[in-house]
Amino acid sequence: MASKPDIWLAAGVRTPFAKVDGPLKGYDAIALSVPVVQAMLSQGGRPDFAIWGTVIPNLTWSNIAREVLLDAGADPTIPAFSTIMACSTSMIGVIEAAGMIDGRGRDLALVGGVESMSKVQIGASIGFSDWLKGFQSAKTPGARLAQLGRLKPSDLKLWIPKVANRTTGLSMGEHTEITAKEWKLSRADQDQIAFESHQHAVAAWEAGFFDDLVIPIGDLKRDTIPRKDSTLEKLAKLAPAFDKTSGQGTLTAGNSSPLTDGAAAIWVASKAGLARLPAKTPRVKVVDYEVTSIDLRHEGLLMAPAYGVPRLLARNGLTYADIGLWEIHEAFAAQVLSHIAAWEDEAFRRTKAGVETDLGKFPRERMNPTGGSLAVGHPFGATGARILSQAVKELATRPKGEKAIVSICADGGQGTMMLLENV
Repeated sequence: MASKPDIWLAAGVRTPFAKVDGPLKGYDAIALSVPVVQAMLSQGGRPDFAIWGTVIPNLTWSNIAREVLLDAGADPTIPAFSTIMACSTSMIGVIEAAGMIDGRGRDLALVGGVESMSKVQIGASIGFSDWLKGFQSAKTPGARLAQLGRLKPSDLKLWIPKVANRTTGLSMGEHTEITAKEWKLSRADQDQIAFESHQHAVAAWEAGFFDDLVIPIGDLKRDTIPRKDSTLEKLAKLAPAFDKTSGQGTLTAGNSSPLTDGAAAIWVASKAGLARLPAKTPRVKVVDYEVTSIDLRHEGLLMAPAYGVPRLLARNGLTYADIGLWEIHEAFAAQVLSHIAAWEDEAFRRTKAGVETDLGKFPRERMNPTGGSLAVGHPFGATGARILSQAVKELATRPKGEKAIVSICADGGQGTMMLLENV
């Protein structure tokens, strides 16, 4: 292509977020997604294509994006495909859409994701699945009787999805406990991050910030997780959640993001695509993005942004102080603090991230001003669209030329980061 149009993000909508087995427990991933997509379609009409993602597998569909659009009543000629990248799922969907926008008929993409952590499908073991297929394919009573004799008690297991990394066998929380110890992160500092996240989210709700970002679903009209009564004293009383035996555990239910249900969407567009959206829709320009993968066997599982953000800034001639808004996914307060510690560590920046430029001190006071995942919640597939729409709306109110970094870590030692600007 001789030229490619500038790429813009326009804020989308989402459901309220709620803890697992809470008020959204009656909705599966498709049912959570449909009202979000319908609300988006009522704004922008017909997108040129759609990308949707979810992390927890379900055997009743293979392309959730297509199923959601059909159930939402969208034009069935809209191409739709699904994507997945753990906690970065709907953010990698945005990056994929940005690469497809071409100004030649692809100008507007509907992107988002969902997680129904209350509706997790339990599967049979591979051994039992193989045996069942053999039993069903047996043609005679004798063949079926013979197949019955091949059934092993050890095959009679159920596979229950869990929040654990396949390669290491450890959960994200267990990995982050290791990282917290390596970086000598204090429990008090982690609780402070969590406390501020709840304060900011509650204040944003009370100020009406979320009113046009969140749509009701059923009787639920707002997030249920932000706690107005959260205090540092209450957080300090919580027991360790992942390292319960060493006496050194610092991650608790209070400074770790909760298992969450919810769906979220965002628009990705060229300038021509933006013209198809309501003029009041907040929008900002995409300057650059970074997708980073690290060796999770020798580095903290959620440390990819510690590598990627310095590279993204250096590539664009920027320092930490040049960024007015930082939206950092809060899988755990310790993960956020480990990123900040690494960003400010000269040896890490030079030898691991490969960035020679001194990027300065990280401006923590500019981080997550309307609340992060610790308070809002973290439905894996939806978090990328949630955090980006939140950043877009906030950045669009700032002076022209102000920039934002949006950063998400992901299980598997990966992460996605975007540099945005209010133009």
